[in-house]
Amino acid sequence: MTDDASPAELPIRDDMIRLGQLLKLASLAEDGVEAKTLIDNGLVQVNGEIEERRGRQLHPGDTIGVNGVRVRITRG
Repeated sequence: MTDDASPAELPIRDDMIRLGQLLKLASLAEDGVEAKTLIDNGLVQVNGEIEERRGRQLHPGDTIGVNGVRVRITRG
């Protein structure tokens, strides 16, 4: 199964961002509590794999998916 929708691009300033921070920055979670809940419930994917670590380091090129919404990190 392929998803034809291209992910939205999300530029970051630094070389990396942690998953919990990214979820808030991309408005996929309102706060850290909601980000933790999404991750704990297995609703967050990083590069197509379910991710269980809120502190996971993400880098430009990584793609994150939550509830059908996908974003790709870019260098900004």
